[in-house]
Amino acid sequence: MLNDDSEKNFQKTVQKPWGKEVLYVPENLDRVGKILFIDANKRLSLQIHSEKEETLCLFSGKALLWLGKDKNSLEKIDMATYSGYTVEPGTIHRIESLENSVILEVSSPEKGTTFRIEDDFNRPDETEQLRAQPNRGWNN
Repeated sequence: MLNDDSEKNFQKTVQKPWGKEVLYVPENLDRVGKILFIDANKRLSLQIHSEKEETLCLFSGKALLWLGKDKNSLEKIDMATYSGYTVEPGTIHRIESLENSVILEVSSPEKGTTFRIEDDFNRPDETEQLRAQPNRGWNN
């Protein structure tokens, strides 16, 4: 049951160096929902989650999903619009936007660490402590 207006109409925008993400599921629930707005020719970190499972869906634009068990065997998948791609914990992945793109993400709670293997913006690994900081630790 929703207790107050903030739970009826939740939205939190987090600026990122590659664009922004809009969280639309209240943070106290057992799932996460995000809309990723990725600028053309930008990439998210080449990363691996210790605990988080996520499903990604290209809503608009053109993007590649890099997936693999190790850095030397990454497959670049041309994401199909409105199709879901599930990334299990321990899987190396990255999204590369070939034009302005919108990606929907639904996931398990953001617990554990996101290990950044490569990052175009030299950000550190994302820990639960960093995630709790304003703008999730990113200072533009």
